[in-house]
Amino acid sequence: MGVNLRELVLRKEISLDELKGKILAIDSYNHLYQYITTIRSADGKPLMDSKGNITSHLTGLFTRSANLMQRGIRLIFVFDGQPPGLKHRELERRAEIKKEAEMLYKEAVRQNNFEDMKKYSMRFSRLTDSMVAEAKSLIKALGCPIVQAPSEGEAQAAYLVKKEETFASVSQDFDSLLFGSPILLRNISITQKKKLPGKLGYDVTKPEIINLHESLNKLGIDNRQLIVLAMLAGTDFNPGGIKGIGPKNALKLVKKHKNDFAGIFSEVKWSSHFDFGWEEVFETFVKMPVTDDYELEWRNIDEERIIEVLCGEHDFSRERVASIVNRLKAKDINQKGLGDFF
Repeated sequence: MGVNLRELVLRKEISLDELKGKILAIDSYNHLYQYITTIRSADGKPLMDSKGNITSHLTGLFTRSANLMQRGIRLIFVFDGQPPGLKHRELERRAEIKKEAEMLYKEAVRQNNFEDMKKYSMRFSRLTDSMVAEAKSLIKALGCPIVQAPSEGEAQAAYLVKKEETFASVSQDFDSLLFGSPILLRNISITQKKKLPGKLGYDVTKPEIINLHESLNKLGIDNRQLIVLAMLAGTDFNPGGIKGIGPKNALKLVKKHKNDFAGIFSEVKWSSHFDFGWEEVFETFVKMPVTDDYELEWRNIDEERIIEVLCGEHDFSRERVASIVNRLKAKDINQKGLGDFF
């Protein structure tokens, strides 16, 4: 879920071609969930192979990663580790939402209501350990490095950007900014056209770039104050935030109290909303563990392994997969020197 900073940060539309020659750190779980949520048939069911195994995540991962790589973009995939203790409440909340959505989906099936079937099916998508494992196998076959975060993948991706080993972190969530990512890219791997709810038309979703320093300057706050702002509005570690306070009102409170964080949370009566201290949430953000135990090495594309994972194990079209692989090999994206990507 993350925090919604959409109304506050400076967002600039860009084209994918502007990212040519850049290295990007992908928030992998965020993207895999996008794929299993959005890549579905008309009745809302995810794509499956002949054995009933879900393949939406592999379809999205392969085709959309290939699209970026063909544009001269080098990818790093960052995976979540152990979630922070405070996140368990949010994970439990999400599990309850999935249960309710699954019940509503079954009712829609009984009523043969395709619109509701698609709507509710998207809400109980699950990413299993086996799905993550086969996604990692495909990523390795594409020759891209994998970074295993000790905890939140967004924090690790932000760390890579701060170390200037990557140009930007890539996620739909704004939490990357709370972890201090200097550059955040959104809408990089999602479908460009989105159906407008209740209308015949479509909204075009374009890639956008967010510069943390520029956004903080515009808001007149620093990164620590941004974390406090987000906590007031609600984060994964304190879902719902303070009732009645959205991002804009939270910004007013931060500017009023400046760095007197205790004063802010006293005014909003934090202890009346949560049975844990605000300090615990704040420290979770600023002290999120990251690691230097990784290697950023791009390898040759393993065509045989790609075909084995997609075609041999999941019934993908061998002709279509081979066509995409051949286009990737022609670009020779993984064989350029690291210096060519800065």
